[in-house]
Amino acid sequence: MAASRAQDPDFITPDYWEEACRHLVKKDRVMRRLIPQFGDARLQSRGDAFTTLARSIVGQQISVKAAQSVWERFEKLPRRMTPANVLKLKVDDMRAAGLSARKVEYLVDLALHFDAGTVHVEAWKDMADEMIIAELVAIRGIGRWTAEMFLIFHLLRPNILPLDDASLIAGISQQYFSGDPVSRSDAREVAVAWAPYCSVATWYIWRSLEPLPVAY
Repeated sequence: MAASRAQDPDFITPDYWEEACRHLVKKDRVMRRLIPQFGDARLQSRGDAFTTLARSIVGQQISVKAAQSVWERFEKLPRRMTPANVLKLKVDDMRAAGLSARKVEYLVDLALHFDAGTVHVEAWKDMADEMIIAELVAIRGIGRWTAEMFLIFHLLRPNILPLDDASLIAGISQQYFSGDPVSRSDAREVAVAWAPYCSVATWYIWRSLEPLPVAY
């Protein structure tokens, strides 16, 4: 994993970020306009696989603001956010934090996989993107989108293009097609210029819609 420590000791940032920005500014007219608007802000990883995946599950199908609000209530429940501690929580308390019954089930299943050691956390740093996605989607509640968020926000993989992400498609529509509807094929075509830094370009597209950086 290409990463370096951020100023905040709780976060890790990619060491390829400046190189990626230079590439994108050179190759893409929209990135040339967007990137300078966000100064030194960049993708950050918390360095904790379980928390990243749990936050991704909490954030499914709700806004960034709503997800943050639910997460803040949920993370107060265990003494520390670990798989074993989540397994000790009461369902009613998790529901009271704003989690749907289904998301409670997903979080419990995630905690069971981590607690039992059925996910290969230490091996992920050396595994190919698609191999990691295949392992993660075996966990209930984790589809390709959530797995891709994990690759971007935890492993800091530089070239992930999450075509199932509604905000990415909306941002591409707004920035490249004057708001006209965009197909996955259109998005893929736009992203040709982004490679090998699709994760970075995606992050800036997200920022164009929601200036507050997302951190899973």
